[in-house]
Amino acid sequence: MNWYLEVLKKYAEFSGRASRQEYWFFMLFNILISAFLATIDFFGGSFNVETGVGLLSGLYSVAVLIPGIAVTVRRLHDTDRSGWWLLIPLIPIIGGIVLFIFMIQDSTSGDNQYGPSPK
Repeated sequence: MNWYLEVLKKYAEFSGRASRQEYWFFMLFNILISAFLATIDFFGGSFNVETGVGLLSGLYSVAVLIPGIAVTVRRLHDTDRSGWWLLIPLIPIIGGIVLFIFMIQDSTSGDNQYGPSPK
């Protein structure tokens, strides 16, 4: 849970580096919280079938959008890549796979152009 809160504390910090652990724990807790809120929306009656989003899950998604982008950019920095690689999923099918591979790669050892290693 600490990794999730650390990402939220760095709400819009796009500089620096984020370790694999920080990134993946944020994503794990993000998915768990989203599923929990979607369940509450569904049983609470605020889930809209046409849009596929409920009130609580929609508000949560908007609230974590910028931190999610920021931690992804910092994770790309950790693998010594520019944050602009975040746009690669715009290429159908292949782009998402490439970004996933970047996210699971180990960080570059030592310092790189984006700062010191988070390890």
